[in-house]
Amino acid sequence: MTEHTLKGKNVLIAGGGKNLGGLLARQSAAAGANVVIHYNSDGSREEAEATLAAVEAEGVQGAVLQADLTSPENVATLFADAEKAVGRIDVAVNTAGKVLRKPIVDTTEDEYDSMLDINAKAAYFFLKEAGRHLADDGKIITVVTALLAAFTDGYSTYAGGKSPVEHFTRAASKEFADRGISVNAVAPGPMDTPFFYGQETPERVEFHKSQAMGNQLTQIEDIAPIIRFLATEGWWITGQTIFANGGYTTR
Repeated sequence: MTEHTLKGKNVLIAGGGKNLGGLLARQSAAAGANVVIHYNSDGSREEAEATLAAVEAEGVQGAVLQADLTSPENVATLFADAEKAVGRIDVAVNTAGKVLRKPIVDTTEDEYDSMLDINAKAAYFFLKEAGRHLADDGKIITVVTALLAAFTDGYSTYAGGKSPVEHFTRAASKEFADRGISVNAVAPGPMDTPFFYGQETPERVEFHKSQAMGNQLTQIEDIAPIIRFLATEGWWITGQTIFANGGYTTR
C-alpha cells in the first residue's frame, strides 16, 4: 500500500504566500515536501518571499512564481514552471479567491466579471492544468466558502462565483479517478484574516462569531489540518465539499 505522506512530495499552492496558503506552505515544508508558492501581484511578493525563506529553512526545495490565474495561459505556465522548479507536482492546492460584499442592484458588470474570473474561471483552469500535470495518485484541493450552504444577502458574486467549483470538483474527481487522483473542495466559515474584515462592519463580525462554536471566527489553523489530511491519509475522500466552520452553517 502506498504510504500517504508529504515527505518527498512536490506541492504547489496557489495563493501560497500569506494567510491560509502561507501556513500550508510552511507546514508542508515542515512535513518534508518541496513547495512552490504562487502569488498574484507585486503587493504580495514580499510575503511570498518571506514564506519561501521559511520553506527553504526546513531543508527542502522551494520556489516562488507570480501569475494572474484569470488567464488560462498563465495557469498552464504556472504548472509548467512549477515542474521545472521542483519536479512533477503531487499535490495542488488552490487557496486563491476574492471577496466582495455588495447588493446586487449596486454591482457593476466589471465587478461581476472580476469576481467570476477569480473565483470560478481561475479555479476551473487550475483544475484543468492539475489534471494534465499532476503525478498519478495526486491530490487536488480547492478552498471555497461556507456561504455555499448559507442563505444571506450581499455575497451574490462571491458565493455565486465559488459555487461552480463544487460541480467542477465532482466532474474532475470522476475524470481523474483512473489515475488515482482525488479532487476535493474545503469550505471554511468566515476566516479571521484581512480577506474578511474589509467586507464587514464590526457588528456583522460579532454576528458571524456568534454563529460558531466558541463565539469565534474560523482560524487558518482550523483549516490547514483538513487540507493536509486530504493530501495524505484522506486520499479516499474525493469529489466532496467539506464544510469546516464550527457549526456556522450546513446543508
